Formats: sequence, C-alpha cells, structure tokens
Amino acid sequence: MRFLVSNDDGIYADGLIQLAVSLSSLGEVTVVAPDTERSATGHAITMHHPLRVRKVNLPGLKIKAFAVDGTPADCVKLGIDELLDYRPDFVLTGINRGANLGTDVLYSGTVSAAIEGCIMGVPSLAFSLLSAEVMDYSTAGRIAAEVVGMISDKNLTPSTLVNVNIPNVPLEQIKGMKVTRLGHRRYSKNYEKRLDPRGRTYYWLAGELIEEAMASDTDIEAVKNLYVSITPLHFDLTSYKMLDSLKRWGFDHDIRSK
Repeated sequence: MRFLVSNDDGIYADGLIQLAVSLSSLGEVTVVAPDTERSATGHAITMHHPLRVRKVNLPGLKIKAFAVDGTPADCVKLGIDELLDYRPDFVLTGINRGANLGTDVLYSGTVSAAIEGCIMGVPSLAFSLLSAEVMDYSTAGRIAAEVVGMISDKNLTPSTLVNVNIPNVPLEQIKGMKVTRLGHRRYSKNYEKRLDPRGRTYYWLAGELIEEAMASDTDIEAVKNLYVSITPLHFDLTSYKMLDSLKRWGFDHDIRSK
C-alpha cells in the first residue's frame, strides 16, 4: 500500500512522526505537511500567494517528506497533484494533538486534510489522540495501524472519510472500538476581552467546554468511556430532509413562469 500522511500540528509534530513510523510496516509512506502548526484552520486553501515547498528529513525515518508553507488542505491537494511519485491508496492525517470530536471537526485542519483527500477521490482517515498532561502517541500509533489494516481491503468509498479518536491511556485500558456518530460540543466564554499596553481592546479565543450528557452512540461518549471512536463522515452537506420542504414552499420554479 502507498500512503500520503499529513496533519495540522506541523511536519515535526510527534503525532505525525508516530503515524509515519506505524504505517511504514504496512507500505510506502510519503509525508506532506505544513511547515509550522496550522491547527483549527479548517478547510482553508491558499489562493493569493505562492506555495513554497522544501524537502526535509524526519527524525528516525528514511521516507520522503515535504514541508509546505500552506494549510493542511493545501498539503494534501499539492501532494496528490504534484509532489508524490504515485497516487496514494490512502490519505492518512494526524495523529492530532487533541481530540477532534463532534462539531469541532468543522474547525479541524487534520479532519479537513482528510476531507481534501476524499474530494480528490482517495479514501481517507483522520486520527486524533485526546489531550492529557502527557501525550503518549505509541498506543495511538498501534491503533492507527490496526485500523488501516482492517480497512485496507474493504470498499471504503472515496466520498467518505473515517474519523478516529483515541483515548490517551495505556493500550490495556482501552476497552475496544465503537462505531459512532458525531456528538455536539458547545463552549461558554468563548473570548477573553483584554486591553493592550496602549489601552486598545482586543480579544483572545479561549472557551470552556460545556459538559453535557451525550447519547451512547456518539463519539464523545465513546472516548469518555475509553473506547476508540470510529465515525464515518462525508463532505456532502446537503440537508436532504429539507429538499421537499423547500420545493413545497415555492422555491423550485422557473422565474419566467410567474
């Protein structure tokens, strides 16, 4: 198998290194990742200035690696179109430093990089490790390799990505895997209002997660109970339930017929 690996924490992030190491036993790995951290950039792409690329050496790895001064989505798009010598069998992103659960996936550069792989017709998976005082990526790396091995000979449609969140505990404490749907995450006190030395107001994004009860089949509840959450996502944002309603409300007509 051949893999394109990317992330949003930057090309030298520990999670990316661990993912590349774990995948090396399964096939050929090429890394294309941002040259610096690009967390929470969503699906932004670079349009108004050129993208610069440089080859880099990753610690302990003898694989091709490219650092791009762009977003995670840029990296996947550029990697598939220009930088790789092959068309990858999978785009794999992460291992993200911190969870990508519930509605937070819409902000995630790691998840968006995997979505870009789907848009380009390549089956894609995103991996994230829940935050803790000590980030131990070794267990997450083993689980990532296991998930890829399980799915490699299956018919994962290119329009669907698999979002994987892994509890940050030793392997023996993980209870198993659960197929889940997205939960919902809300925050209070999103911004701190401050004054700079010249007395001008500015705002700093903060936010405190509101703890809410979640259904047992959500990704949030799964990882809370020490299960690896496996969530299928797709980028078709159409609300199919609303199509007929909007037609009934008169929006589906030819202007000239009025």
